[in-house]
Amino acid sequence: MKAIQVERFGGPEQLRLTDVAVPQPGPGEILVRLAYAGVNYIDVYMRDGSYARSHTYQTPLPMTIGMEGAGRVEKVGAGASGFEIGETVAYCLSRGSYAEFAVVPAWKVVRVPAGFDLRIATTLMLQGSTAHYLAHSAFPLKAGDTCLVHAGAGGVGQLLVQLAKRKGATVIATVGDEDKARIARERGADHTILYRRIDFGEEVRRLTDGNGVDVVYDSVGRDTLARSIRSLARRGLCISFGASSGQPEPVPLLELAEAGSVFLTRPHLADYMIGAEEIRARAADLFAACEDGSLRVAIDRILPLAEASLAHTAIEGRATRGKLLLQIS
Repeated sequence: MKAIQVERFGGPEQLRLTDVAVPQPGPGEILVRLAYAGVNYIDVYMRDGSYARSHTYQTPLPMTIGMEGAGRVEKVGAGASGFEIGETVAYCLSRGSYAEFAVVPAWKVVRVPAGFDLRIATTLMLQGSTAHYLAHSAFPLKAGDTCLVHAGAGGVGQLLVQLAKRKGATVIATVGDEDKARIARERGADHTILYRRIDFGEEVRRLTDGNGVDVVYDSVGRDTLARSIRSLARRGLCISFGASSGQPEPVPLLELAEAGSVFLTRPHLADYMIGAEEIRARAADLFAACEDGSLRVAIDRILPLAEASLAHTAIEGRATRGKLLLQIS
């Protein structure tokens, strides 16, 4: 089968289209014939070596990357009950989706509702689940809360803005240009900040009458984390869940006290997807929201598998306005 493999850590040029053997499902696993793979920043971190020491997201070389996909069940391993050959399924947090086939632990797989767009189902697995746990679990938003969402026109950002509004929160979104500001506002953002023109920390204080926000969702990292912490209200929470501008510098503990006895966390999605019940509950909520029209998914572009390096260049260059997908078959 065709697969995108990484033989050494580095830039997008390390993504090579190769021929490898079709994997076979073991006990408790299923083989999925993939139609789409999602492109996510976690793939970048695996490719460039950022997760080389991670026990949660292991990166043995050579490896087939990709942590999100959708397609049809091809084979069912022993003990993987509940799935039938030919069923349409989606999954995330199982490495190897940049390929024609992938073996996935059955407990990580969800059924896709009949007639549901498989491109959207793919998007909702990793980016959707990320936005869901951020708004529902890491900081359970409620009416009256105010949140700051960095990269509000990005794949996770657009979904997070919408989920935050569904929870009744006031949303401030940072964006790179006027077009992205329009997108964030269309998704429900109450305020948008063009971070290249305005200091977002100062603007957040102005918009909140000097109080700061209850929670910051920071996927940018190096360029924003210090000011994100200073944008919080007393005892607020900064959730650093990505590093599109690079890994941030360590934060001195006293800085958290000086910023208002605030909290800082750097979660992994895997710790909010710890079993089949949690995974399927998040997916069901997201699928239902799409079906009733309260959640809109933006597909930026779909590229063939062989152009995975181009997809990584686009996502790292912040040139996307929604989801990037690889079409497998």
